[in-house]
Amino acid sequence: MKGEHKMSSGSGLSAVMKRLVRAVMVFICAAAGYQISKIAIEQNWWPSITLLHPIETTVFIIIVSACFGFILAPLFWLSVSKFAQFTESKLQNTSVPELTVSLLGLILGLLLANLIAMPVSRIPGGIGVYIAVLLNVALGYLGLRFFAKRKDDIWNVITNISDIRHRLPKRKKKNENGEVGKDTDIEVAPEFFYSIPKILDTSAIIDGRILDVAQSGFIEGTIVLPRFILAELQGVADSTDPLRRTRGRRGLAVVTELQKIRTLNIEIPETTLKDLEREKVDEALVVLARKLNGKVITTDYNLNQIAQIEGVSVLNVNDLANSLKPMLLPGENVEIDIIRVGKEAHQGVGYLDDGTMLVVEDGYKRIGERVKVTVTSMLQTSAGRMVFGRIRP
Repeated sequence: MKGEHKMSSGSGLSAVMKRLVRAVMVFICAAAGYQISKIAIEQNWWPSITLLHPIETTVFIIIVSACFGFILAPLFWLSVSKFAQFTESKLQNTSVPELTVSLLGLILGLLLANLIAMPVSRIPGGIGVYIAVLLNVALGYLGLRFFAKRKDDIWNVITNISDIRHRLPKRKKKNENGEVGKDTDIEVAPEFFYSIPKILDTSAIIDGRILDVAQSGFIEGTIVLPRFILAELQGVADSTDPLRRTRGRRGLAVVTELQKIRTLNIEIPETTLKDLEREKVDEALVVLARKLNGKVITTDYNLNQIAQIEGVSVLNVNDLANSLKPMLLPGENVEIDIIRVGKEAHQGVGYLDDGTMLVVEDGYKRIGERVKVTVTSMLQTSAGRMVFGRIRP
């Protein structure tokens, strides 16, 4: 019912706009017809028109012009709608910094064009006016293209200027007695005032731990869930393999729960791999993150490496989980069950309560037993943490 109400309200607004555009077009064309009739009568453009009374001639031309506007209005509305849809589709994948920098380049290009056009427009014969128009079109386009190509550098300059402004000492105000009061303003970094978009990867959604992190309040702001990620997730949920189907359905359930968290703003842009000119999901995810100046949330080790090579920030859920595990220092003692042989023949392998693998030297003789182990060293990677130790004598 709610969706039907939205559709009916949208169609009602469209019908009102169509009637308004038609009324405006009829009025404009009728006004233009009135002006044309005055000129036609004064200049005697159409000799036979003088046989009619001027008022009749004016009314006839106004009616014809109004009819022309009535017929032209639907075509005009269709053109405006198509142009709006085209503009919306192009701007949908454009980040706010890119749009801001491009508009700034367009404005500067037009300002430069008008400065040059001022003396040029005085060329006699009307040629200067045409040159001025060409200068506005050419320099406006060049400014937009140049700033769009250098958007990262220019945006960094703009943000650095804002950073400098926030770091400048603020003028202290005087109280009623003329004394200089204490500056109670708190200096906050500019990054505090906006949220960096975070783009979700399929692996992080299926993993499910991101939901617990978000529900605990450690993640807030804008979460971007591209359409091609949802499509990939839907493909996993529709798989014939029972395990993959279960994982995909769990991922869809995670998305539903994320949308219920009030501190999150879930955005689903209608972006496809074709729009980003990529064939693989991981590559498209990195390109989208660069366009949005955002960060990628993932558990995929390979995507983590690709994003770092491309200069895109990554929030790896595995790194977060490893960081929250209790830290063991060399010399500490723990008790574990040795369950199997390690990579080397003399090693035994057990697991701590948090799932951390512990490799025990000379532990192959104690497989199936619970032993006390002294920690000797640790190895930390994005794939997890490994602890090495030896059996306590």
